[in-house]
Amino acid sequence: MPAKPTIARIWRGRTRREIADVYEPYLRAEGIPPLEKTALGVQLFREDGETETWFTTISYWASMDAMTAFTKGEPTKVHHLERDAEFLIELPERIEIHRILVDRQGLR
Repeated sequence: MPAKPTIARIWRGRTRREIADVYEPYLRAEGIPPLEKTALGVQLFREDGETETWFTTISYWASMDAMTAFTKGEPTKVHHLERDAEFLIELPERIEIHRILVDRQGLR
């Protein structure tokens, strides 16, 4: 049975709206699989605006140590995908790391 997540690691990036449909499958193919292999869970969100699209990836970790091992000792450093500079309006400079205080899924 996997451990319960205590840490959420959040990455956000934005593209121009007209290329979001190209970036999404790239992000799914290149950014999500490494997380699926190691994290306890991962979610990918997309928010379309009129001119920009935001992508948010949240990965869930049992502990800071587990997340730090995945990031090779640099949990807050952004590890950009090879083509991120081509797609993103600007390269994100930070990762958010949050302690999970309440985790109640599937309430209904």
